[in-house]
Amino acid sequence: MLDTIKDLREIAQCCGEGRPLNEDLARWLAKSLAEFLAHRAPSIEDALGLRSPRGGVPWWREEAIRIRNDVLRRLGDTYYFSDSVSRRAHQIYLAAIRYGASTWQFDREDDVLPPGYAGTPKEYLWKAFKSGAPMPVGERQLRTILAQNPAAAPDCRCSRIS
Repeated sequence: MLDTIKDLREIAQCCGEGRPLNEDLARWLAKSLAEFLAHRAPSIEDALGLRSPRGGVPWWREEAIRIRNDVLRRLGDTYYFSDSVSRRAHQIYLAAIRYGASTWQFDREDDVLPPGYAGTPKEYLWKAFKSGAPMPVGERQLRTILAQNPAAAPDCRCSRIS
């Protein structure tokens, strides 16, 4: 599913810039749209291969969660690397609660990283909140996120918020 989202973002960028699509993307998009228009797929998301399993998380929420989790792991690895997973989770939880209760209310409308945040923990907090996934998350969930090996976790190439 993440490859499909990446392809759709590439198509959107090409179209927005007036560039032609490469042949593979053009064929895939034409086939998907033809499936939808011929009523062989119940929705455009089904035609594009973005259908979530029954009762599952919608594709856009899954993407946001993957981005958020990746950012939180990078925060822990960058600023709390010598701490245990439990200690990292506690520190990140406290920082996220403080940020969410104070500065986020002013930063939420920013489309670019606010000045002075680059290279600080606030950079990661802003990116995690901006991901669109629920934030802040509890310490227990943070322990699970931080304990995940990013190499073993599903590929997260859809980083809107790099």
